[in-house]
Amino acid sequence: MTEYCDSGSDSESKIADCNYDRYVRARDHGHQDFLHMRKKATAYYVGDQWEKEIRQRLESEGRPALTINKVLSTINVLLGEQLARRASFQAKVRRDSSEELAAVVSKTLMQVAETNDFEDVESEVFRDGLIGGRGFFDVRVNFTENVNGEIEINHQNPEEVLLSPDDNSYDPRKWREVFTTCWNSLDEIETLYGRRAVTQIKELVSSRRYYNDDSILFEGEAPTFGGEHSVHEYDDLDPTEHRDIKAVRVISRQWRKMRMCHFLVDKRTGDMRQIPEGWDEARIREVMDTYDFERRTEVKSAIRWTTTADHVVLKDEWSPYRTFTIIPYFCYWVPGRPFGAVENLMSPQDQLNKTMSQELHIVNSTANSGWIYEDGSIMNHSDDEMAAQGSKTGLIVTYRKGAQPPQKIQPNSIPQGLDRVVMTTANNIKEISGVSDSLLGQDKAEVSGVAINEKKVQGQVQIQVPLDHLARTRKLVGHKLLELIQDFYTDERVLYITNQADIGEPREEMVVNTITPEGVVVNDLRVGTYDIVITSQPARDAFRDSQFAELLEMRSAGVTVPSYRVVQNSHLANRNEIADEVRALEGMAQPSPEEQQMQQMQLQMAMQQMQLELQKMSAEVQKLASEAELNRVKAEDLARSDNIELTQMQMDMERERENNQLRQNLAELSAASSLDKQLLTHKGRIAEAQVNAQLAPTPEANKPAGSKDGKK
Repeated sequence: MTEYCDSGSDSESKIADCNYDRYVRARDHGHQDFLHMRKKATAYYVGDQWEKEIRQRLESEGRPALTINKVLSTINVLLGEQLARRASFQAKVRRDSSEELAAVVSKTLMQVAETNDFEDVESEVFRDGLIGGRGFFDVRVNFTENVNGEIEINHQNPEEVLLSPDDNSYDPRKWREVFTTCWNSLDEIETLYGRRAVTQIKELVSSRRYYNDDSILFEGEAPTFGGEHSVHEYDDLDPTEHRDIKAVRVISRQWRKMRMCHFLVDKRTGDMRQIPEGWDEARIREVMDTYDFERRTEVKSAIRWTTTADHVVLKDEWSPYRTFTIIPYFCYWVPGRPFGAVENLMSPQDQLNKTMSQELHIVNSTANSGWIYEDGSIMNHSDDEMAAQGSKTGLIVTYRKGAQPPQKIQPNSIPQGLDRVVMTTANNIKEISGVSDSLLGQDKAEVSGVAINEKKVQGQVQIQVPLDHLARTRKLVGHKLLELIQDFYTDERVLYITNQADIGEPREEMVVNTITPEGVVVNDLRVGTYDIVITSQPARDAFRDSQFAELLEMRSAGVTVPSYRVVQNSHLANRNEIADEVRALEGMAQPSPEEQQMQQMQLQMAMQQMQLELQKMSAEVQKLASEAELNRVKAEDLARSDNIELTQMQMDMERERENNQLRQNLAELSAASSLDKQLLTHKGRIAEAQVNAQLAPTPEANKPAGSKDGKK
């Protein structure tokens, strides 16, 4: 189903008209001003800083027009800071993944950056941003050399990128639309979009129904924006050839439009991710079954991609990407108004050029101020010769006898304060840009090293804004790369990762999205949510210099560092070979094939010896187990015999105890019986004694009467 800018339209011409109208609106609301400023800033950077008319007038008057290009050195310092801070992409787990898989994603990000020469592309984008205020990456997937697609990171000419006047965000994920436009020849259009498009363009030109000279470029005309030149009349053009058509403006517009989108939803966390356009049903079902996802359809903003050439629609379809392919870098950013570092340096640079030119003009006037003499009194020079050679050293003037001697005109002195104006202007450039003498390497000799380092740190703080925006752009690029990796690197593929930790930096093979026989996906890049972390590291040569210096300091401090590590981080042309030789001398080299064979034999012999010892130990263990089993049986027999004897002894003891108890009982009975007999005998004797006592007379009866105690 075809989608249009104007819903309800059913004509290709209306799609093209809408696309062109949106382009014209973006062109006329800021883009032409940007082109003018970028052209002027580029001229200042390369040293073309005088207006043509002013320079011609000064030259005609014999006055100098100096160019003291402070802009060049200032911008180069900022470029040098970027070169010294190379980007490194790392993926950090947010959820639904592991640290091991995050390391695989990080390696994949760095592999993509390395294969695309990201450092060089970033330098071009950063340079565009510093000079003109805008730099752009174009990140997309190319299927030319790989049917599964390879991620491409390209530098996009900022003159060909038009931003919407309705957008005011740095992040392209919040933009409504973005344009890219360029001039393509008919052959290029035929190669990219087919012969039918070329035929339609020729018919438009032959009938003179094209838009204007900003849409069709004829031979002899220069590319421009806004139609600053008139179109020639082509009444007699051959509609079958049209050799006079030089190029056609192709407008590519990526814009947001609501549509029904399909998502994969994590049942556990509720996270949603849009299903890429290129996934077939089998791939979607595989991911759903593997990770227990469910599918959901919602109305959401998606990217529509419309490409036109004049009234001809070359492409109008949904973008295969979730976000725009254009990623910006803005040196300085005020919402809706990006600008570069050169823009605010133009005025002080003009002042410096004019002041220095005026100072040189005064010096020249002082050296050749002119002569006063009587008419016809000079004998060896004409008036023209005196004007041309009057300031030369060693000039000899012969004048007529009796005439007044010629006198040199005293020139005006250099105005006081002019030199201070020059110094002030130069300082203004440093203050505005934030590039100090320390960053320029122009500190005086009497300044200490500590003070220089402190001033460098302060200067880096002042230039931090452009570098902070560069870090922001790097993070946007990292998120875009992660998006393309998860959407397009879905099949099993082999990646080669550079191992920078090893001597010679060899490449290691890493396989991703591998499915095991059990159905488990190893190194699966399709799932997981990650945060992108950007770390800065010095350029490779500077990094090696710092490593080399630190290794030497560690060895000086007594730390045992292998010598081959020091050689490895040096700048020797054959450092790898020397490092291998040093490793061999230190006994840490890789073994030769003969040594490897000997080590293999020794390893086999050691394994055989270990197997024999293992067998011997196994036999001894079996012997000990047998003896232990025999001892156990004997112990059980002995225990059984001891149990019988113990039982017998217990029975005997029980019997003896019963007998003893019986004897005790009998003794107690016998003792009780004897006691009873004795008691009875004793009782009888007592009774008999009592009877006898009663029968016997008392002593009082035998006493006489009237006496005490029987006495008188």
